[in-house]
Amino acid sequence: MARRTLADALATIPPLVRREARYSEPRVLRRALYSWAFNKRAWESEPSAEWQHALDWMQRRSLPVSELLEPDVVRRALDALGREIDGEFAAAKTALRKRSAFREVLGTAVDKGYFAEDPLARAKWQAPWVSEEVDPACVPNPTQVARLLTAVGEQQGRSPHLEAFFGCMYYAAMRPAEVIHLQISQCHLPKSGWGMLNLSGGVVTAGKEWTDDGAVHEVHFLKRRAVKATRPVPIPPSFVHTLRKHVDRFGVPPDGRVFRNEAGGYVDAAAYGRTWERARKKVLTPNEQPTLLAKRPYALRHAGISFWLHSGVDPAECARRAGQSIQVLFQYYAKFLDGLQEHSNRLIEESMQEWSRRSEDSSPNG
Repeated sequence: MARRTLADALATIPPLVRREARYSEPRVLRRALYSWAFNKRAWESEPSAEWQHALDWMQRRSLPVSELLEPDVVRRALDALGREIDGEFAAAKTALRKRSAFREVLGTAVDKGYFAEDPLARAKWQAPWVSEEVDPACVPNPTQVARLLTAVGEQQGRSPHLEAFFGCMYYAAMRPAEVIHLQISQCHLPKSGWGMLNLSGGVVTAGKEWTDDGAVHEVHFLKRRAVKATRPVPIPPSFVHTLRKHVDRFGVPPDGRVFRNEAGGYVDAAAYGRTWERARKKVLTPNEQPTLLAKRPYALRHAGISFWLHSGVDPAECARRAGQSIQVLFQYYAKFLDGLQEHSNRLIEESMQEWSRRSEDSSPNG
């Protein structure tokens, strides 16, 4: 897990674990913990006076590590990870990410001998229920996707370079980090028929203060896969043609990346976000623009997966192509699976009717 994710989770917990202690400026305390106390690269310089005051306060009131063996302390920590600094509930994905980070830290503490057993195992705690289903109202249909991609290709400057970029998110249901990392060696693009993208990881913006070498970006392996594992994703002939045109038009640099910015670096989320917003304004109606429809480029991944499901592709195969567990697929795409169940029911009913006809035809009195 990325260092900044671990630091973000750990900075959330301390101000809220000790019931009777509350720092007067919680935002300052959290920033001091996140940006200095839990970031070893920052230790090369002294913290500001404001941060030092907050850290001194934290040191005087911090609970001993051994207190994490108390189930009540662990429960308060888990509750804190699901809250924003103002006390409001955090987004479901944010809370899940922070709790996963906390779990990883405690697991490391057990491995290092700080605890004989995992403190989480002793705490009975139920996470607040939140809906994580993808809202169909956010997901563009195939016609809308085609118009959006065309609108990207028709823009001026560097934007046409992103038509195939966004296409990867739809036709192969790739995450943005995976598209940014895509290498030409991972692309099988025949002149006819279906192609294949053999995915192996993604590029994330870690921030130079969180990497050993001071680089802004880090390459991560595939989610929920073994190190160096790959995920082959078939792509339809029409998109094979799009990628071939992209390579012919924009070329490939020596490092093999299919997509890059004007300076040859990694594609930036802010830049492709602006391009997407212009395409959205051009394609969507005035009534659609204020809605959540295709609000973010990530909606293309949801659209690709939902289209597979709608087309009758087996959910297990959809999950494999998307790089998700089958449990996550059912959790996020429940509303789309309802339609798949109706389709399955029709197939079963047709089969039953066919066997009924066969039985009648083969009966002695038939």
